[in-house]
Amino acid sequence: MSGGVQTDATEAAVEPLLREYEELQVRLADPAVHADVATARRLGRRHAELSVVVEAYRTLRRAEGDLTAAHELVTEGAGGATGSAQDTALSEEVAELAGAVAAARERLRSLLIPRDPDDDRDVILEIKAGEGGEESALFAHDLLRMYLRYAERRGWRTEVLDSTESDLGGLKDVAVAVKSRGVPTPGEGVWARLKYEGGVHRVQRVPVTESAGRIHTSAAGVLVLPEADEVGEIEIDPNDLRVDVFRSSGPGGQSVNTTDSAVRITHLSTGIVVSCQNEKSQLQNKEQALRILRARLRALAQEAADAEASQARRSQVRTVDRSERIRTYNFPENRIADHRTGYKAYNLDQVLGGDLDAVITSCVAADEAARLAGS
Repeated sequence: MSGGVQTDATEAAVEPLLREYEELQVRLADPAVHADVATARRLGRRHAELSVVVEAYRTLRRAEGDLTAAHELVTEGAGGATGSAQDTALSEEVAELAGAVAAARERLRSLLIPRDPDDDRDVILEIKAGEGGEESALFAHDLLRMYLRYAERRGWRTEVLDSTESDLGGLKDVAVAVKSRGVPTPGEGVWARLKYEGGVHRVQRVPVTESAGRIHTSAAGVLVLPEADEVGEIEIDPNDLRVDVFRSSGPGGQSVNTTDSAVRITHLSTGIVVSCQNEKSQLQNKEQALRILRARLRALAQEAADAEASQARRSQVRTVDRSERIRTYNFPENRIADHRTGYKAYNLDQVLGGDLDAVITSCVAADEAARLAGS
């Protein structure tokens, strides 16, 4: 494809987005729009997404203008006597500017590829211990700490919604909300980064319960769901809920509260069951359970509406089976390996300390390469 044809195609794709961007600026300047929280949030997300495209387009136009000016200087110089040093400098400048134009055009092209509409959303991340008994529960606790520290590095807010501890201080299961501060830069939202974490995570190490020093393999499952907007997006009919209350329990099943503050909500039409017991108040536990339920119902609705999205979400393994692993954490070798992208590094201690960016970026790059190949 020639550069001219490619530029024409880019212009055709960008023009409607430029018009939409200008319209959004006008709408967001209207105070009446902000009276509807859900609408204002939706428009704000779209404005942030388009602003990156608009800036990339402007960068391309500036680069093309600079290259045109450089070509004109070369043409003018060709008609007179110029020194070889000056010719060389002009030629180098033209080559450099041509590279900048190519890079800017590729950047814009990648931004024009349809993206996951949920990328800017916050998430609810669930971790469940699987095969491996107590060792799996301890690993689930390690994963939670890793994600909490990663969120801290990214400047995100976290809130543990519910958790069930094991006898040795591990976690049988835990649900945590991860939220960005303000409107995130497109591609840097919580879902945009953490959606690749869904699946089975395998650990290889000597368990604290192993006296002979043998390396064991166990696994924990991670499920990541975009969080539904609190207002208007997912409506739940109270008549479709069965709410049961019970006393919170700790490791070994012992009661940790003298009142029935824990809440179990069953969504009758789908059979989804959510329990929360972390808060001391029954009302607070009910609100946390409803947040998780809304996220699960939203994912279910998305699966029913979009076959491609359904396939993506089914790839996040619900059952914790070691054979369906996405990543391995090998403690004896201090090695982290992602089996989807081929990424491998020997800094497991740093990764578990929250230094996850390189691992996740390998998933982002593989995803973008696949989308570019299909565009």
